[in-house]
This record gives sequence, structure tokens and C-alpha cells, in this order.
Amino acid sequence: MTQYLAQMRSLVPGLVLCFTIAAAANFLSEHYGAPVMLFALLLGMAFHFLAEDGKCLAGIEFTAKRLLRIGVALLGARVTAGQITSLGIGPVIAIPALVLITILFGILFSRLLGKSVRLGLLTGGAVAICGASAALAIVAVLPPEDGETDTLFTVIAVTTLSTIAMIAYPIFYATLGLDDAGIGFLLGATIHDVAQVVGAGYAVSDGAGDVATYVKMLRVSLLPIVVLAIAFMYRKQKSGDKKAAIPGFAIAFGLILLANSLGLIPPVLAGAMTEASRWLLVAAIAALGVKTSLKAMTDLGPRYLGLVLGQTVFLAFAAIGALYLIA
Repeated sequence: MTQYLAQMRSLVPGLVLCFTIAAAANFLSEHYGAPVMLFALLLGMAFHFLAEDGKCLAGIEFTAKRLLRIGVALLGARVTAGQITSLGIGPVIAIPALVLITILFGILFSRLLGKSVRLGLLTGGAVAICGASAALAIVAVLPPEDGETDTLFTVIAVTTLSTIAMIAYPIFYATLGLDDAGIGFLLGATIHDVAQVVGAGYAVSDGAGDVATYVKMLRVSLLPIVVLAIAFMYRKQKSGDKKAAIPGFAIAFGLILLANSLGLIPPVLAGAMTEASRWLLVAAIAALGVKTSLKAMTDLGPRYLGLVLGQTVFLAFAAIGALYLIA
């Protein structure tokens, strides 16, 4: 018991640091309109010197690994089967296809740029599904080599591009002569982060916002399937023949989604779970920021940015093609 209490006390300084950064990022996001994830990353990197502080290190590691898994599992409270089926059969077929081909393109493009399949999976999954949240979920089942650097870059890239897309995509899609439903479909199918999808959709109209949100939730609902598939791919680690266990947080995501769809989770509780998920993920992003220096980011080179940008453009044009096919 004494040892357990000592371990808990060792986590407190790092936890206080990460959630303080998360609170500051949330305050700045509410007052200046920029993504909370981006603020959490930048503020976290400003406190990189504390990553070498023995008092904070345990809590930072705990937040970046354990708490992020809990946050991803609680994402299931944001999605219901009713939201998915209300879209009709077209998007239900098109969205999984777009997710699959974007991930495959990410792997291929990564190899063409001389990068690893691992990085292609990470960036492709983040672009294809739900940005930073997907990146955090996917990296948890990937081999650990260079994981923190790749994850931090991916989160920064998809968050930044998602913010740009929130402004640029509604203007671009409007030039295609589409109705609000068509624009909403494209916004939900191509913008990385949920908040930016909602912001872009309702900036066009209420109808476009509703469709964009539903399509985005369909993408989010594919997260546990993709994570489980990647976990199966890497079930044998390089260090031995021991099979990796199915990630519990991915199973929990699916179970929470199912319970929410069946109405077993009261709306008040679902809202609380969603808010808890948001705080845990922001704190996890802050912890990753604290653990990584700006120098590590500048050493990555232009091919990293080109990788995510290329996948983003690919997804946008693939979604436009899919829309005309299902229309």
C-alpha cells in the first residue's frame, strides 16, 4: 500500500503540469479561435526543459501513454449507429473506401519519399480518420521506434492543415456548384479534426453542418477497426515471437459506441464522457509536446510535411470523385 501511494505521489507533478497546460490551451482556444490541440502542443514544447526533471517525468509519461488510451476509448460516446445510418447507403459505402485508399496511399507515398511504412500508416490514418485523435490511437499499437517524434509531427501537421482547410475548403467546394448537402459531405469527408469539420460545416449552413458532422462521425466510427487491423499487422514484435494483445482501449471504444447507440448511456453521462475524453486527449498532446524539443521537429525535413500535405490533397480529390459517383 505504501509503495502504491508513493507511485501515485510521483505522478502528481507531471499530471499537474500537463493539465495546467491543457487548461491554458483551452482558455486560449476559446478566446482566440485556434485549435486547442495546436495550443497544447506549442505550450507543451515551451516546457520541454521539464521533461528532464525527475519530479515531472513519471507524470508526463503516464499522461502521454495511459491517459491518452482512456481518452481515445471515451471517444465512443460521441458516435451512435443512428447517426451513421441516417446518412443513407452511399456515404456508408464511400467513407470506408476513402479511409482505406487514403491509408494505402499514405503507405505508398511514404515509401516513395524514402520513409517507413510505419510513418505512412500513422500519417495516413490521421488524415483518413480524425486527425490528432486517430494519430494518438494508432501510435499506441505501432512499434515504438521514433514514435514520439513521428507522432508529434503528425499531430502538428494534421492540426495545422485542418485549420487551413476549415477556412479554404468551404470556398473551394462552393466553386464546384454543389448544394449544401454535397458541400457538407465533402467537408465531413476531408477535414481532419472534428472541431474544424463542425466549424466549416455550420459556417456554410445548418444543413451543411448537419451532413458534415454525420459524415465525420462515420469516419470516427472506423477508428477501432483500423486500430485493431494495425494491431493485428504488428502482432509479432521484432524483439520476439510474443503476440501483442488486442488493445483494450480500442475494444472499449467499440463497446461504448455500441452502448451509446442502444441508448444505454444517458445523455448527461455521454456528454460528461465526451468532455472527459477531450480533456484527456488535450493533456496527452501537451505531454507529447513537453517530451519533444523544437530542434527535433526542425531536423525532420520537408519530406515529412510533403507526406501529410500530399495525403490531404489526395483525400480531397478522392472525396470529390466519390461524391459524383454516389450522386
